[in-house]
Amino acid sequence: MKSEARIPQSSDRSDVSAISSLNAGPRSGQQPIRIVLVDDDDFFRESLGLNLLDEGFEVTSFASGAPALEHFRDGGLADVILLDWRMPGMNGLEVLRQLRRDGTMTPVIFLTVLSDDIYEEAALEGGAVDFIDKSRRLAILMKRVQLIADGMRPTPDAEPQRTPPGDVIHLGPLELRFDISRASWNGHTPPLTLTEFKIVALMAMRPGEDVGYREIYDLVHGKDFIAGYGNDGYRANVRTFIKRIRKKFRDVDPSFDQIHNYAGFGYRWIAG
Repeated sequence: MKSEARIPQSSDRSDVSAISSLNAGPRSGQQPIRIVLVDDDDFFRESLGLNLLDEGFEVTSFASGAPALEHFRDGGLADVILLDWRMPGMNGLEVLRQLRRDGTMTPVIFLTVLSDDIYEEAALEGGAVDFIDKSRRLAILMKRVQLIADGMRPTPDAEPQRTPPGDVIHLGPLELRFDISRASWNGHTPPLTLTEFKIVALMAMRPGEDVGYREIYDLVHGKDFIAGYGNDGYRANVRTFIKRIRKKFRDVDPSFDQIHNYAGFGYRWIAG
């Protein structure tokens, strides 16, 4: 039992035994955001699931990682996965890694009571897009889910200058395939997540131009989204993303050195 978990802030709903594929109505004329919730704490999972349903989300929940993995292998879909870190059998990080090996690139948010930076860094290194302490308010979680899900959906009103001129763009040895959100470097394909692909595309399409921490983070989480501690807490998150991107490119080409840091501001892509 994880009694310290507090996000649900629910009324007495302990008579509910499970939540599985329950559909909430559309919000503001849009299809509801689909959430897969994985947590072994029955009360936390059921309470949070019902609160999310009340807010218009579509929720499918699992008590462990194995059935969640089967859900996606069987063709199940989600816009966001909420994943507990500490679970018997497969822990959350192991579940995330298996999802990625299976080719499931759905954004993952970790929900955990483990607040040390080492866990957050491991989560982001593993491909998660966010890491939220369970002591945070439900409103904070909902806002983050909304921003992340919206960031993965098409935005027809996006600024024209941000729209790629074609499905495939070649920038020296870099190829960007916007039709499948994949990048290749000198014929090799680093295993970038969708978020990492967006960051690479943002910088590579503006070679030699400085791209600030804030702009990179807004691309990932939505404009003016804040994470971490203090006014600049988001910078550590961006640095972790860049570190992971560099490693993936260097795994396919040890000489890769296209992403340079502009101290105190952000990063720039140097054309190859």
